[in-house]
Amino acid sequence: MSRIALTAITPWVTAAALAHPHDLVSHLMQRLSVSRRTAVKTIARLVDTQWIIQQGTPRRPHHVPGLLRQVVQRYPLAGLDEALPWSRDFAPHFALPTPVIRMAQHAFGELLNNAIDHSGGTNVTVSMRQTPAHLQMLVSDDGCGLFDKVAQSFQIVDPALAMLELSKGKLTSDPGRHTGRGLFFTSRIADVLDLHANDTAFQHRAWQRHRWSRTTPAARHGTSVFVAIALDTTRTLDAVLRECSHDGQGYAFERTVVPLQLLTAPGCALDSRAQARHAAQRLQQFRHAQLDFSGVTDIGHGFADELFRVFARSQPELALEPVNMSPGVRALVDSVRAEAA
Repeated sequence: MSRIALTAITPWVTAAALAHPHDLVSHLMQRLSVSRRTAVKTIARLVDTQWIIQQGTPRRPHHVPGLLRQVVQRYPLAGLDEALPWSRDFAPHFALPTPVIRMAQHAFGELLNNAIDHSGGTNVTVSMRQTPAHLQMLVSDDGCGLFDKVAQSFQIVDPALAMLELSKGKLTSDPGRHTGRGLFFTSRIADVLDLHANDTAFQHRAWQRHRWSRTTPAARHGTSVFVAIALDTTRTLDAVLRECSHDGQGYAFERTVVPLQLLTAPGCALDSRAQARHAAQRLQQFRHAQLDFSGVTDIGHGFADELFRVFARSQPELALEPVNMSPGVRALVDSVRAEAA
């Protein structure tokens, strides 16, 4: 028989090792329809690549999951209970620091709930992998795609504008049942987040703060969200949630960040009042908004005037905080604010 590809085994071998610690060889023989010799050789390869740890004696081996772990499951979306997959199929199979597993559960539940309630699809596939350095999670549904959903619900047809609104948070097509916190807080939990839908993709990196960048989209239907969390992270779910309260002490969602680079494109600077109105859209739902100028080197007077004079006067209780400004941007913003005063 030809050599078995480990990639065909790793999606389920972690669960198999936990379920069959004393008879893993027999389990592989039955599941793969292979000889005992092939099963033993396959397990030896899994041990060498850190997917399995072999304990006991050669005659009576005992197997447990290794440093590398993975679980992949596919679920019908109809009637799916989002809590059950985590407690039954995923959490028992991973050995994670307490802060990481708490953040992972939160992200898992939010992403799975989005697929259940918003995708309009029939199935969702969830993959979770533990490496020596990271926990990685991928949630993929076969629905209409996030950006088509935003276009249908809010008439925002430009994916960059849709991403701008999603990045602010509190965007939901079902406000009676949801608050639009899921993707927002998941992006702040993650060290790496990639979002793919409708032939469009954006990525978010913790070391780039709140910046969203376009990336190469995956060629598939539906929505896929990939999340990676460093196992040695100092981040906690509680700190992430509190960070978005006005005083940093409570849990109210009162602070947001507007990544203004999403309004730019090659040959398209921040120049118009219409762009400023896109930036200001829905900010009245918050008490504090950081306007992040990362990657923006130049703006026009109309943009600055609409945002920092016209809009600011209409929302006196909202604190607008421009950050990461180039010297030229800062000079223009300061001049507009001085005129407004």
